[in-house]
Amino acid sequence: MDGVNPSPKRVVDSPKVWTTLITNTAYLSGLLTLDYSLRASGSKYPLVALYTDTFPAAGHAALAARGIPSKRIPYLLPSTPKDFSNDPRFYDCWSKLTPFSLVEYERVVQLDSDMLVLQNMDELMTIPLDGPELEGKGDRVFAASHACVCNPLHKPHYPRDWVPANCAFTSQHSRPDEAQKVGAPPTAGLAMPNGGLQVVVPSSAVYNQIVAKLGSATSTAAYEFADQSMLSDLFPGRWVALPYVYNALKTLRWKGVHDAIWRDSEVKNLHLLLSPKPWDEGPEERGRNDETHQWWWEVNDRRVEEERGRGVDDGF
Repeated sequence: MDGVNPSPKRVVDSPKVWTTLITNTAYLSGLLTLDYSLRASGSKYPLVALYTDTFPAAGHAALAARGIPSKRIPYLLPSTPKDFSNDPRFYDCWSKLTPFSLVEYERVVQLDSDMLVLQNMDELMTIPLDGPELEGKGDRVFAASHACVCNPLHKPHYPRDWVPANCAFTSQHSRPDEAQKVGAPPTAGLAMPNGGLQVVVPSSAVYNQIVAKLGSATSTAAYEFADQSMLSDLFPGRWVALPYVYNALKTLRWKGVHDAIWRDSEVKNLHLLLSPKPWDEGPEERGRNDETHQWWWEVNDRRVEEERGRGVDDGF
């Protein structure tokens, strides 16, 4: 772990933090609005931006102007390159495993920067998880929501078993009230967590297992979905499955996907996955690609207005 977190020193005065990965300015507007939405929800915990060496000076200036703390992390990749040309976003996803190495904190909740917090979810900082002394051998190594394996866009390169019948969320359609509060068991469906939100108790022992897998060509060659494939392989059934409301993929809301369980009023954290992102849309396109994009724009507009009132107006 020496090269990963050589000086485990807190960049904020809090033992528990939210983190998000940033490698370029293409997602910076998302990160800034995520931070704003966390604060607007009344969270007691700060967001730390985990940046790689590819993050430019303009991005650092934008974070500094808004008082968002940051920490440099290495860009994680398997020792044997994995071809994600069909889904280039997965090249960055290995680095989302870094929070397991942040042993200066008692708990880290990793968030994707294309998320929008709609309701306070500070309870994720206190849900019971295994302590670091269990070294990843317990039954509650981390917490996450299930990945949706319905493949609603019918992407041809996705595995053939990614169909609604194998989706953990499908198993909850007959119990929509329960689905707001309880996740399907971690063994349900294809039993894969979604890497967009991960609740982690940092542990050198667990992180060392991750690093060992990154060095195994035979393992990483089989991981079609990068970090989330690895976690389901390393800790099968030994993670806490959260309800969809903590990582509400916008596609779940689509008619015929998982609208049977989706309730706008219950969603705590919206995940605006897929392209285009809301911030890539012009003014005339707002919400046209997906209604949830308009939700993002409404929060973003409030953020920009507040920042301008403080003299911050850098285009992000």
